[in-house]
Order: sequence, then C-alpha cells, then structure tokens
Amino acid sequence: MALCHTVVSTPLGAVIIAADDHTLAGVWFVGQTHAPDIRDWRHDDQHPLLQRAATQVVDYLLGKNPRFNLPLSTAIGTPFQRRVWQRVSRIRRGQVLSYADIATDLGQPKASRAVGAAVGRNPWLMVVPCHRVVGRDGSLTGYAAGLDRKQTLLRMEGALH
Repeated sequence: MALCHTVVSTPLGAVIIAADDHTLAGVWFVGQTHAPDIRDWRHDDQHPLLQRAATQVVDYLLGKNPRFNLPLSTAIGTPFQRRVWQRVSRIRRGQVLSYADIATDLGQPKASRAVGAAVGRNPWLMVVPCHRVVGRDGSLTGYAAGLDRKQTLLRMEGALH
C-alpha cells in the first residue's frame, strides 16, 4: 500500500494524516507514541481524501463539526484490534466507556488489558475516538497523544467538567 501524507496545524498541535488512494490510513499527532516514520511516504497536500480529512480534523478540534465521515482502511490491525476500534467508533460524543465495558461488549470480559493495548494502537486518533475510553473508575488512563490532550478533548465534548 503506497501511502501519502499531509501535516496540518491544529489547536492541539501538528497532526499527520495519511491515506492510500481510497482510504484513510491514520491520523496522529506529531511526536505521539506509535506515530509512524513518514520519511518514505509521499507528501501530498492536494490528495482529495487528505484534504477532506484535514478539514474534518481541524473543524472537529475547533468545535465546528463533531462527526467524521471518512473511509478507514480495513487492512490495518489484527482482527481483535479492528473489533475494538469498531466498538470505540460507536462511543458517542460526550460519553465515555471503560476498557472493561468494551471487553464485556465484545464478549470477552477478562480482556480489559488486551482492549487497552488495542486502544493504544488506534491509528485514527479523534476519528476513532479512543480518548473516550477511560479506566474502570473513570480515571484518564493512557493516551498515545498525551493525557493533557485526552483531557482537553473530553472537556471539549462535554464528558468532563
């Protein structure tokens, strides 16, 4: 899969957005945990999907549009990770679920740690809203882009006061 990318400035820092010809391959904050090495990817600010994704990411972070409408790659992750990411993508704005809640929803109530690992490897930050996943006690645990960003996103969405 030949990937191209763009880097967009946002209120929470620079964001890398990557795509192949037809699907979004990832959205990462520059410098976050698990951010890819993009040196071998073609830079393309004119790619229609990258432009659409950049607009949606910036609009989301400015509070202008709370929803994403982007085709995500199905070639990324393990089957379990994809199930977790699909479940996370259904967490509504302003709500949170725990890792244990997601494990239970997937029919694997003892898989909280595996869910946590899958959430931590989510390649589509904000688009698949892994910031809406919290500890069983509601604590803000882990976020590849930093707990400060997680807290900011949850406040912006009304999930934290």
